Amino acid sequence: MNATVANRSNPLVLGIETSCDETGIGIVRGSTLLSNTIASSMDEHARYGGVVPEVAARAHLEEMVPALKQAVAEAGIALDDVDAIAVTTGPGLSGALMVGVGAAKALAVALDKPIYAVNHLVGHVGADILDPSGTPFEYPTIALLVSGGHTSLLLVRDIVNDVELLGETIDDAAGEAFDKVARILGLPYPGGPQIDRVAADGDPKAIRFPRGLSRPKDMEKHRYDFSFSGLKTAVARWVEQKQDAGLDVPVADVAAGFREAVADVLITKALAACADYGVPRLLLGGGVVANARVREMATERARAAGVALRIPPLSLCTDNGAMIAELGAQLIMAGHAPSTLDFSADSTLPVTEIQVR
Repeated sequence: MNATVANRSNPLVLGIETSCDETGIGIVRGSTLLSNTIASSMDEHARYGGVVPEVAARAHLEEMVPALKQAVAEAGIALDDVDAIAVTTGPGLSGALMVGVGAAKALAVALDKPIYAVNHLVGHVGADILDPSGTPFEYPTIALLVSGGHTSLLLVRDIVNDVELLGETIDDAAGEAFDKVARILGLPYPGGPQIDRVAADGDPKAIRFPRGLSRPKDMEKHRYDFSFSGLKTAVARWVEQKQDAGLDVPVADVAAGFREAVADVLITKALAACADYGVPRLLLGGGVVANARVREMATERARAAGVALRIPPLSLCTDNGAMIAELGAQLIMAGHAPSTLDFSADSTLPVTEIQVR
């Protein structure tokens, strides 16, 4: 297997992402996106009201080859043209990750190409480098990554060498809370889009739900950490009280109040990090960024604070292979050596480990 990448200035990289329920295959040339193929198994998980790890892993197995063929066709290349393979090695669901890692290793050996085992969370930052507007990515930046499995606040000084975890969720991730509250309100899975849809007709000020870890004493110890479990419980208790009293539950108002609380906490803490570290840039990433109120509030408050806000296209916010390919390309262009084949899937890979050597 080749130990180095010959084309370091503008490498053609194929990325594989299977950390949860999307089989993502992306192909980039340097910082130019050529293909972003995503096969989601969300409909299968909807039957169970959430992601089932075994179902996700089987879906990845079934979708891997078709997704690869589609991505290569869209990019207009042959598999043997790629300079390197990049793959998510963690964090994520162990079984799902193993499918992607196995496929990437097989391709690397069969094609005699270098392989880069990279961090899923840092990949979300890499997605913004593929900004079609061509606006250059600047360092340092604060990155807020919000999805069904992760809520993390990062200080990115250099995407390939220096990523610091400032804070993360200590219980439910924001996306997980959306799913649970949707279930409480009788809305289908996935909860994020459903709550967003219903909340559009509600009054966000009608019900004020708690903002987790936002009180002064909490901010001393958990200034950049998140907690949404208490918020979910508060919504459940409020709904139960209405139902016990024989009253109708104003679903739209509950959804709007819940969404407002989540957005408030996310953006308040992210902008606090920008102020504390003197970083006038904020990047949003992850599937929850598709939420209309999160985007709206971030835009309003960032402008008021004099912070430049970057939000990748929605197709690059959710889990995808293009962001993994781009992180691999950045590592190559920075002169990083490939990973060996000794790495394995790591469901708890820390965000500070950008590449598994």
